[in-house]
Amino acid sequence: MMHDRWTRRALLLLAALAVTLSGCTTYVTSQVTAFSAWDGGSDATRTFAFTRNPDQRQSIEQSTYEQYVADGLASHAFRQVGEPQAHYLVGLAYGSRMDTVTVAQPVFYNPWPGPYWGPWNPWGAWGPYQPAYVNQTYPVYSHALGIRITDKATGKELYNVNARTSGDDPSLVRAMPYLVRSALANFPLANGTVTQVRFPVDKNGGAPNETVMPPAAPAPQAAPAPQASAPAK
Repeated sequence: MMHDRWTRRALLLLAALAVTLSGCTTYVTSQVTAFSAWDGGSDATRTFAFTRNPDQRQSIEQSTYEQYVADGLASHAFRQVGEPQAHYLVGLAYGSRMDTVTVAQPVFYNPWPGPYWGPWNPWGAWGPYQPAYVNQTYPVYSHALGIRITDKATGKELYNVNARTSGDDPSLVRAMPYLVRSALANFPLANGTVTQVRFPVDKNGGAPNETVMPPAAPAPQAAPAPQASAPAK
């Protein structure tokens, strides 16, 4: 039937479109909020140690996230040392929650399908009939990371930054590298800063994968064509 042929063509078109879109770059976008009393300091004083609350002391998950943060702080001239030698103490807070979002989706009904109209239907593929709507509920997962830097000698809070991202992935582990990079981007942010940071999703799980390409070598120039010699007289 003609209706079935057009249905198959539409499905093939949608499949091809899905394959095309799957090759597009996607991004993780985080909202970053920072409160700062950062006084600068020199590279020599940027030594730190992690501090943990009782629930975090024996946590392998905590150790994993601390390594992410230590690597991020290293790019800003911080150096991890034992707590007695540390100038700063760094604490982490993190977590996830699930919310739901409800979206009204159109549902079309046509009592006169394709065999009666075919592709020349003057009202379009679904005829003159208005769609009905049904509510579809989807889960949305929010992941957050907080990094708090205090002066060890005085206990004064110097920097407190929070990064939060939402999406359909329930895994905090996969989100954490992006949260760390977002929280520490442009360190130190001004007090009261609220901004958005976006990183492309990559195979390294959020680790930088930019590669500096060497400049292209100049194309070799062609040798000049030999000139024809005049015939001997």
